[in-house]
Amino acid sequence: MWKKRNVPPLVLMALAIMAGRSLQSQDAKSSHVFFRVQAAPSLQTPLNGRLLIFVARGSGDKAVDIDMLHPEATWVAAQEVRDLAPGESIEVDADEAAFPKPFLNLPPGDYEAQAVLDIGHRYPYDGRHPSDWTSGVSSLEHWKPGSGAEPLLVLDGHPPATPQSAMTEKAMTKVRPDVAQKEEFVSPLLSRFWGHAVTIRAWVILPPDYSAQARERYPTVFWTHGFGGDLDGCLRSGMTIRERMEKGKMPPMIWVMLDESLPEGTHEFADSVNNGPWGAALTTEFLPYVEHRYRMDARRDGRFLNGHSSGGWATLQLEVNYPRIFGGTWSTSPDSSDFHDFTGPDLYAADANEYRKPDGTPWPIIRDGGKVLATMEQLAKLEAVLGPYGGQLSSFDWVFSPKSDSGAPEPMFDRQTGVVNPKVVAYWREHYDLAQIVETNWKTRGADWKGRLHLLVGTADTFYLDGAAHKFEAVLSRLGAEPRFSYLPGKTHFDLYAVGDDREALLDRISAEMYAVARPRNQWKA
Repeated sequence: MWKKRNVPPLVLMALAIMAGRSLQSQDAKSSHVFFRVQAAPSLQTPLNGRLLIFVARGSGDKAVDIDMLHPEATWVAAQEVRDLAPGESIEVDADEAAFPKPFLNLPPGDYEAQAVLDIGHRYPYDGRHPSDWTSGVSSLEHWKPGSGAEPLLVLDGHPPATPQSAMTEKAMTKVRPDVAQKEEFVSPLLSRFWGHAVTIRAWVILPPDYSAQARERYPTVFWTHGFGGDLDGCLRSGMTIRERMEKGKMPPMIWVMLDESLPEGTHEFADSVNNGPWGAALTTEFLPYVEHRYRMDARRDGRFLNGHSSGGWATLQLEVNYPRIFGGTWSTSPDSSDFHDFTGPDLYAADANEYRKPDGTPWPIIRDGGKVLATMEQLAKLEAVLGPYGGQLSSFDWVFSPKSDSGAPEPMFDRQTGVVNPKVVAYWREHYDLAQIVETNWKTRGADWKGRLHLLVGTADTFYLDGAAHKFEAVLSRLGAEPRFSYLPGKTHFDLYAVGDDREALLDRISAEMYAVARPRNQWKA
């Protein structure tokens, strides 16, 4: 028999606390949904990155990924992974960081699940990369989240090549010295800012008669892409332009296809306390460099700007901030140029909120055919789960915001509540609200802006960007800036350039208008 022993009170208390914690842990586990994710034993090195688990209705027969046009159709859980050894597995709490809700809220049913390890933390910017690790798609039949065994997902493959990869390979086959050349320029300004070499990258697209006309100088367009673009996309777009010039649809000009991507999103060639002096580096370093290497006009009325979406805002701000360098911008569907309408919300309103209108209804952010497909709150909270940087909204903070005490950009709004920070907005207004900059500096710089600001946007823009365009145009018109704004009926963010079956036809109009400025005595006719 066991003999009864006297146990000290402190020991009894400690045992009680441990027992309580064990029960709490069991309760927490029983009220959460967990997945087990394993690094395949065949891997050669440990894995690091952000682990994303995607779950959607289905039978397990296709890749599981998010759809921005249906943001809540796929549920996402995330967890950072450090040194996951080959064969080792980890338990992922799918209720800790999840969108649109903790996974325990999923109703029972048939689902498909897939894990993706985002090696470079780039998924919020441009999705899955060939270097990422993925699991197969698992079918979860009659699944009741939170009950039964933890679903097992094994990281043993890579995402398939995208259609864009094949398009890039095709474009590369056409690259020759007299067609396109890649430029990678190490910027002294940006390198000093970051403490290591930072490169401005671009593809330079030459007109078809460049080699034959050895004495000819050409008007030059500085183009940049939108959010999600990269240097490969610069080449693909550049080769489309080259083909249109070859067919006589566009006048002979040099196009410099600028890459504005970086790990935090897009720097948009704006001087920023977070990203560095990209505007100064472009205008004082890169322009002289390429104008020395190629036969460019190298004068104000021979330099033009064009870009779409975030690239539209980038080129719009370059013309606003450097009107004596560039002879005009043709910016299409640019991000908000007047922060009285930041894709809907007036950032300067009392109690401004990115998620809710004054009447409490949600602010929409994506529409199609007159139907709201996503709200700003959905976009922001999904982005927060996907990763801490590289998403569209965090990219705005990296470009526009002051630094916080931690050294990171100060968020413009609270991601949980949508409440706007007035102090941050005041900084945004002074430095990046283009309508405010023009109005503040009109007396000293107004003559340089007159007739130089061209903006084209669809009346059905997917992200409601026509609203800010109207407000910016009203300011410019009141000041006498002679803005050249066009609102294309029924056009969205994604079909703005299309005319009939030709998806890039708007390029012809834009380039012809540029050429008329550069060569007023030699009007271009396609």
